[in-house]
Amino acid sequence: MLDSHRLIRDARFVRWGIAIDRLPAWAWIALQALALLPAWAWMARRLADGSDDPLGLLALAALATLAGLHRKALRASPALPWLAAATLLTVVATLARGTLPPLLASLPAVLALAATLLAFLPRQVAAMPVLLLAVLALPLLSSLQFYAGYPLRVLTAAASQGLLAPFFTVWREGSTLLVDGRLVIVDAPCSGVQMAWLGYFTAGASALWAGLDDRTVLARLPLAGLTVLTGNVLRNTLLVAAEGAGWPLPAWGHEALGLAVLGAVCSAIAWQMQRPAARATSFGGRYAHAA
Repeated sequence: MLDSHRLIRDARFVRWGIAIDRLPAWAWIALQALALLPAWAWMARRLADGSDDPLGLLALAALATLAGLHRKALRASPALPWLAAATLLTVVATLARGTLPPLLASLPAVLALAATLLAFLPRQVAAMPVLLLAVLALPLLSSLQFYAGYPLRVLTAAASQGLLAPFFTVWREGSTLLVDGRLVIVDAPCSGVQMAWLGYFTAGASALWAGLDDRTVLARLPLAGLTVLTGNVLRNTLLVAAEGAGWPLPAWGHEALGLAVLGAVCSAIAWQMQRPAARATSFGGRYAHAA
């Protein structure tokens, strides 16, 4: 009697195990997301109270689009190394909650979700752009502005000083410039933090679309950063030159110049990232061949 009960119980466990094993890929990804719910709740609260710009939603939308485009090609048997990495990162995110600052505690959470996604995506999809977009999904712009904003403003002011020196008498103190007797401050919006976010988002999305491999992405990312820095210095130099010449731009002129430079920077980064690689399969499933 006991043996029959045990056999029935064991058979139920086997059937349950088979049912779990046959869950579709999207169900596993959804379960992983559910396990990380505290991180998503904190991110939602940070966006809702206005503490950060909602640009991270754009990165999440890009990852959702990637999964949607490859939904018919998701692997039935996930890549075990990525699945193991997702499990480890989930444990780290759980232990970090309440121990580390919320932003740092949420970093392993978004990486865990990215690792789960990579476990089921086709093998030819590069990991680096997916991980990059996952990090950009964090509400980190205000923190970057707080910690990196001033050093970036000083760097921008120093570069602008060198470009303006042949045309004006320029003195610099920190992020403040004295241009022909006119005081110009390189303020927080001129730090380039938002431009950097959008530049790296463009780099990640373009790399996936072009189907670049990880080695090519890593080789081209520094050039994307240099393009962002160059664009921010150029924008700041033009604005300061107008101030120094006594022709300050109106508010709409600042916005128009900023948007024009941002568009040029993102276009340049997209071109850099989509230059043909040796052989790759793209974000959308088409092929990019060698030039």
